[in-house]
Amino acid sequence: MKTKDWFTDWFNTPYYHILYKNRNDADAQLFMRNITSLLALPKTTHILDLPCGKGRHSVFLNSLGYKVTGGDLAENSIKIAKKFENDSLKFEVHDMRKVINNQYDAIFNLFTSFGYFKDDKEDILILQNIKDGLKNGGYFVFDFLNADKVKLNLVKEEVKIVDHITFNIKREITNGFIIKNISFFADNEQHSYTERVKYLDLEKMELFFKEVGFTVTNVFGNYRLENYNAQTSDRLILVAK
Repeated sequence: MKTKDWFTDWFNTPYYHILYKNRNDADAQLFMRNITSLLALPKTTHILDLPCGKGRHSVFLNSLGYKVTGGDLAENSIKIAKKFENDSLKFEVHDMRKVINNQYDAIFNLFTSFGYFKDDKEDILILQNIKDGLKNGGYFVFDFLNADKVKLNLVKEEVKIVDHITFNIKREITNGFIIKNISFFADNEQHSYTERVKYLDLEKMELFFKEVGFTVTNVFGNYRLENYNAQTSDRLILVAK
């Protein structure tokens, strides 16, 4: 039976990880190096990676010398991430809509892990939880897709073959959401999942941030931390405190 939230189902399946297995770790690592250096985070910094997926960013941040906690709603992802745990790297199941029971020096929300909900209030609640989970003077790093560029370059239909599975992907922008429908045949049955991410541009995100009392200190357009351009930037990256 399908649960209410698309991400609860999809992120917990092995197929999600198969489809995205070729994500670029070099890019992710470049971003983590650049952002921690820009913020001049001392090695004593305790970073919360939320949501952390299977922990690829967390593990790398930890290898740079930081104490890291990763939280994610998908129990299967946390089970995998826990294999990497050590004295300064911990993982736990956590729903972003719930209060964060600790205070961190920095909180990272990476790889478009936001804007899942119809009601703006739920997105704002998540930002409030993050704000409350930061120590005074702590940094929030927010890494989202660039909705304006996605709209300009929307690929409506695409086929990806990964591990002998043919993923049929259809994209549309409707009712304020960027929607990706993914269907495929695997393990003797037909599957279909939907990813829905709110169309959040810079202006809207700045309003959200302002609402919870965040001050935006930087806006970047890619993992090299170059200036943001609505038409051409790959990402919308905000740093706030």
